[in-house]
Amino acid sequence: MEKNVHFNLKKALSRRTVIKGAGMSLGLPFLDAMAPAFAKESEAQPKRFVGISLALGLHGPNWIPEGEGTQYKPSRYLKSVQDLRKDFTIVSGSSHPGVTGGHTAEGSIFSACPNQRGATTRNTISIDQLMAKQYGHETRFPSLTLNAGSSSSPSYTENGSMIPAETDPKKVFYQLFRADSPQEKARQAESIRRGRSVMDVIGLEAKSLQRELGAGDREKLDSWFTSIEELEQRLKENQDWVNRPKPKIDVQAPNADRNNLASYERAMLDVIFLALQTDSTRFVTLHLPGNGRFKDFEGVNEGYHTLSHHGLDEEKIDQLTLLEQALIDEWANFLRNLKSSQQNGQTLLDGTQVILTSNLGNASSHDNRNMPVLFAGGGYQHGRHLAFDRKNNYPLPNLYLTALQRMGLELDQFATSTGPMTGLV
Repeated sequence: MEKNVHFNLKKALSRRTVIKGAGMSLGLPFLDAMAPAFAKESEAQPKRFVGISLALGLHGPNWIPEGEGTQYKPSRYLKSVQDLRKDFTIVSGSSHPGVTGGHTAEGSIFSACPNQRGATTRNTISIDQLMAKQYGHETRFPSLTLNAGSSSSPSYTENGSMIPAETDPKKVFYQLFRADSPQEKARQAESIRRGRSVMDVIGLEAKSLQRELGAGDREKLDSWFTSIEELEQRLKENQDWVNRPKPKIDVQAPNADRNNLASYERAMLDVIFLALQTDSTRFVTLHLPGNGRFKDFEGVNEGYHTLSHHGLDEEKIDQLTLLEQALIDEWANFLRNLKSSQQNGQTLLDGTQVILTSNLGNASSHDNRNMPVLFAGGGYQHGRHLAFDRKNNYPLPNLYLTALQRMGLELDQFATSTGPMTGLV
């Protein structure tokens, strides 16, 4: 009997600790029943974070402005967003230390985990999930992970598991705002109950196995126990959400044109705005993939990915500019929506840190240096261009550390950070 127990545990662990009976993964601690409504009302506006990532970066000459500090001259892409000039900061000359590999570095966008080409590297927790780990229980949805095309995402749990993204904005809208039937509520409650029951059994098996392991394996298992305990706590907290009503809003579900990435981005950002406005979640990532379509886009006759690998061909760059400008403009409209929404004497933008970035600084050469970074909201004094050395890049994880500290997390390092970001006021 004991051998079978140990065999079953090892088998479960070898499957990335997926507990199929409970419909969950210990590496991915979210249940449908966590499909998380309104958080507790408080006097102060809660702090939020939205990370938007571009798979193909931005053409440098079009987004990097001339000059630095508050006296910078707007670049081509930023001319249309000067009404928001004092609401965002441009960061040039930054990247993630130790991250290379071109497109393969997508997993490090928000984790900043070194990912040397050819090396076997396990990912680390992304900034959004570190925030959600601390505060996610305060809302129905601990976090939202979205992608305008595929299920991949730059959101990773503490043990290096990627969180699959939701790709349908209408489905996300219904999860957020459509009331669950009594049958669905019962199913969610049963899912939580079964999850806790299965974890009790697995925990006992793991403790039995622990006595036979070496020091290194015991340390790994201790880390796994910590993940189980955290998930158990989330299950207890999310039991309360099952019977709480979801927000009621007088808005129709968005319709996204899957043949137009900018339209898809707009639909996703509209849903994100509603999720933040109703305090259904506070931590969101949205990835805009390189295979996104721009069918029938005026002035464009080639694919997005092809145009990003322009090789300095002027005609291709002209077409790419039209596409990238459309993506920037949708980001700007999202900021305008946040700025127009008031909560507790502040705008929603004041309480929401929003970053737009990419794993690629130059998609044409697959360069992971000089990443595009536009950082908005969060109560900072913006309106600046922080121009760092484009040959000896400044560590972008410093910005992530600053964002985490602004969130209230008492940390002195995140990934390869060397301290809080210089120049961010």
